[in-house]
Amino acid sequence: PHLAALVLARGGSKGIPLKNIKLLAGVPLIGWVLRAAIDAGVFHSIWVSTDHDEIEKVARQFGAQVHRRSPEVSQDSSTSLEAITEFLNHHHEVDIVGNIQATSPCLHPSDLIKVADMIQKEGFDSVFSVVRRHQFRWSEVKKGENKMTEPQNLNPAKRYRRQDWPGELYENGSFYFAKRHLIEKGYLQGGKMAYYEMRAEHSVDIDIDIDWPIAEQRVLSFGYFGKEPLKEVRLLVCSIDGCLTNGRIYVTEDHKEMISYDYRDSVGIDLLKKRGIQVRLISDRDCSKTLSAMQLGCVGKVSVTNKLQVLKDWQEDMGLSWKEVAYLGNEESDVECLKQAGMSAVPADACAAAQKAAGYICKSRGGCGAVREFAEHIFLLLEKVNSARKQ
Repeated sequence: PHLAALVLARGGSKGIPLKNIKLLAGVPLIGWVLRAAIDAGVFHSIWVSTDHDEIEKVARQFGAQVHRRSPEVSQDSSTSLEAITEFLNHHHEVDIVGNIQATSPCLHPSDLIKVADMIQKEGFDSVFSVVRRHQFRWSEVKKGENKMTEPQNLNPAKRYRRQDWPGELYENGSFYFAKRHLIEKGYLQGGKMAYYEMRAEHSVDIDIDIDWPIAEQRVLSFGYFGKEPLKEVRLLVCSIDGCLTNGRIYVTEDHKEMISYDYRDSVGIDLLKKRGIQVRLISDRDCSKTLSAMQLGCVGKVSVTNKLQVLKDWQEDMGLSWKEVAYLGNEESDVECLKQAGMSAVPADACAAAQKAAGYICKSRGGCGAVREFAEHIFLLLEKVNSARKQ
């Protein structure tokens, strides 16, 4: 049977405009779940249902197909079931839908693989995700009511210790898998039904109970970053014009060039060096005097016609794998380097081609702290690497 992953990503949002493609830890929010779905390798097709051009663009960038939903199922009042039903009406080849929530960025492929087995091999008609919580519930007393609250799941005279109580299962909304015949009857849950318990640290729902900065920390700690394990970065290569600088060149009357760079970026370079990470600079043009004047203490290469070849030479000379190389670029000449490096980033104002090739898009513009921001991102991922080693 044809198992399709379907991510519903409407353009409208009452809270955060275009939330589904807002950058979370340098990746569009929807990109986290699409990466997990693709790497799970269990779906015959992966779709994003949307009514917005920008969301469609990002979805295709991450390898998904796009179903343009109708205005009728794109309203604030529209339900997920209505959008899924419309999708099935246009895609008769689909037998099972895995509806994955765009706002669950800590989803891992291993969860999706196990659920696909439950549906396809164990014969369940529907499977949905839950998380175990240890929370005591009390009855609500509305204002003006003359009555006392009552315990719902505990005896106050004999409160459980956490380790003595298994807790309760709650839907976390990460995914709902269901067979076509069930959805056509108007259900996402029914028939031979089962739940799938996710780990608490992977159960992140931005829509309900978490704000953006906290979510970024959770994703950096517990998110899925790809099939290959992260490695410690040993080399950062940074394009000078448009990354370390804002790309502007000021020319005096006596034909001398002047540029500016952000002090925060020089601090970021120093911090990287102190962590044992080499920083090297690269440029298409001859800016050797400028590079010398910056006094950053970095190896640099200017007048480069093939940045990828220089990057390969440096990588081989240092005996590094590509996973140990990071690259910060901003122009089309940086695209192949961004694709090759294990960790890649661009400033917020990088060209479209570079943004598409990068794994992380900085909030800062070129010459305005992008190097420092990427350095901080590298440090956070190094913490993740060290944590994995300890485990």
